[in-house]
Amino acid sequence: MTTRCGPFVTRFETPIAGPAQDGPLAGLSVAVKDNCDVAGYVTGGGNPEWAEEQSPAEANATVVERLLDAGATLVGKTQMDELAYSLMGINARYGTPENPVAPSRVPGGSSSGSVSAVAANLVDIGLGTDTGGSVRLPSAFCGLFGWRPTHGLIPADGILPLAPSYDVPGFMTRDLETMESLADVFCDGQEAGDDLRFVYPADLWRLADGEAAAALKEALPRGDRNDGQLLDAAMRADLLPVFRLHQGWEAWQTFGAFIERRNPDFGPGILERFALAADLTDQDFATARAKRSALSEHLDAVLKPGVVLVYPTAPGPAPLLTDTDGALEQFRSKALTLLSIAGHGGLPQLTLPFAVMSGAPLGLSLVARAGSDRLLIEAARHFL
Repeated sequence: MTTRCGPFVTRFETPIAGPAQDGPLAGLSVAVKDNCDVAGYVTGGGNPEWAEEQSPAEANATVVERLLDAGATLVGKTQMDELAYSLMGINARYGTPENPVAPSRVPGGSSSGSVSAVAANLVDIGLGTDTGGSVRLPSAFCGLFGWRPTHGLIPADGILPLAPSYDVPGFMTRDLETMESLADVFCDGQEAGDDLRFVYPADLWRLADGEAAAALKEALPRGDRNDGQLLDAAMRADLLPVFRLHQGWEAWQTFGAFIERRNPDFGPGILERFALAADLTDQDFATARAKRSALSEHLDAVLKPGVVLVYPTAPGPAPLLTDTDGALEQFRSKALTLLSIAGHGGLPQLTLPFAVMSGAPLGLSLVARAGSDRLLIEAARHFL
């Protein structure tokens, strides 16, 4: 049995504890995004038509099982954007979770309920998933630490997919110490290393709004830095369209048959995105895949061991709840351009709460080569 706690988390009647009493996550509570399987509970994906057709999960998702094995306790399932195909945290079917640190603004999504639960101090860890930014953006909006792991570092079995070649489970915490404990669980075999070189790509900083970039730069420990460009003009122009085509094609492979059969009553934005995805061709996907491969190869060449990119997580603070659908979509496009870099390369990214603008948090991101997750989490100490 479950009980509702606001519009964003459904608590289990009895918290679910793992066998370990002294693991690295002992004493820490977790809220689980509703696209991750918890044995005995329906994985609803933020969409009522999908939820109606699902039976309770027979087993825990691997990431859930590993959290339990490390001593964590699950307290409930959380709200999310419909089928994870959004970034703002607005769900027309179930309601929009609160942004506890900036109540007039959106919480970010699609891991909206998990971020809200952590920011409201209801749990210690928010388990989310990140395809185009669904852990990183809400973390930045709500003043939290957010970790998108290297693609494939944590198995995705037992997680409802959206675009599998981008999808990863990820985590949100209020403090770096808890994130370091998560690294102890999931980064086995990785070393942090001491030889760090921080690079502040000027072209990526220009993708943020001027006032937001200035606020972040002012808070940097070394002040403003300009280390040249990460991408040439053609690659920067490709970031957003390549992501949209690649993700959209995969999303339709995942949900197309269900959508054609059930015709879900999707909310604004979700409906239009799936409609566009339905029209994508195999040739569209092949073109996007080739360009993504070129982007990934470039990033792999640039990101030598120990190199850490430093740039804004988002173009600005969270949009207002009263913003129009058009304004939200415009912000989403700008945000996806920045967020897609790690996704294209399968790279780890850590966002940390770093500055404030108009009373709302701004996130600063660290990105490194694949397999450098622990390095990123330890590198964050240089900015705190």
